[in-house]
Amino acid sequence: MRTILVTGGTGFIGTHTAVALQQKGYNVVIADNLSNSNEDSVDRIEKITGIRAEFIKVDLSKELECKLLFETHNNIEGIINFAAFKAVGESCEKPIEYYKNNLGILLNILENMKKHNIKYIVHSSSCTVYGQPDKLPIKEDSPTQFAESPYGNTKQMAEDILHFTTQTNNIKAIALRYFNPIGAHDSGIIGELPNGIPNNLMPFITQTAIGKRKALTVFGNDYPTPDGTCIRDYIHVVDLAEAHVVAMDRFFENKNKSNLEYFNIGTGNGFSVLEVIKSFEKTSGIKLNYVIGPRRAGDIIQIWADTQYAEKELGWKAKKTLDQMTLSSWNWEKELSKK
Repeated sequence: MRTILVTGGTGFIGTHTAVALQQKGYNVVIADNLSNSNEDSVDRIEKITGIRAEFIKVDLSKELECKLLFETHNNIEGIINFAAFKAVGESCEKPIEYYKNNLGILLNILENMKKHNIKYIVHSSSCTVYGQPDKLPIKEDSPTQFAESPYGNTKQMAEDILHFTTQTNNIKAIALRYFNPIGAHDSGIIGELPNGIPNNLMPFITQTAIGKRKALTVFGNDYPTPDGTCIRDYIHVVDLAEAHVVAMDRFFENKNKSNLEYFNIGTGNGFSVLEVIKSFEKTSGIKLNYVIGPRRAGDIIQIWADTQYAEKELGWKAKKTLDQMTLSSWNWEKELSKK
């Protein structure tokens, strides 16, 4: 059984990926500092799979803590790296913190991979590396633009770090540039649960609907889109988790074509903020209280993926619809409210 280290593994995407890895037969070790998640996520994973993942509370941005983790776990064969701050708006307010944390974590991981001869890393990248695109849909070879936020810039810089590192070290990397993950596991046992006020759209929608928040603010309705709100390629988190497993399989099956590969992980469809709200209202049967606010710093107008390359090379394709995404998010929120 191959052991995979999942950094940021108690978070939204991390928990779903840990489940998918265990179901595929991988042994999972989870590392997280719990800055935006809770340790009971490990219990939730076990409820779904029946397998207890080892959990280590560690701040991977701290060199000594990261070093100790790798020294005490010498059976790691691959890494999936989710550990990062991830809020676009917050990154515009706290750029230094974002650069120190997101890049520091990656550098510490790569340094220890080299030292301990760990060859494979799947890195959590983002469609924000493309900036404000000139042409849609976005392909993997589309030119990157100036980043609209420090968060997006950390993703660009992380890919640059991987590019040069994989040229000179015995390390192979896959950067999954995913679009906007929403939804929750069909079991209702795991889903998106940010600490404090959510920065992402879907948990704010469900928390507003359940009564935790008074109203949802839609940031701008004067964009040059059909309904004036921003357009994104929303992908179900379970589909996204499966893409990480397929990417890790690719390493062990020696299918990678270069030391660093990039793949767009989306559905290939763009939906506006108002379309997501309408889908939620339809699947939940609840009229959502929302207001229109000013534009938010760092937001791009519209973006969606060309997924043909990922489908061809990885043999992976997103399956779930927008209505399935919003319904599963609502079911997760209702399960939380019972507790």
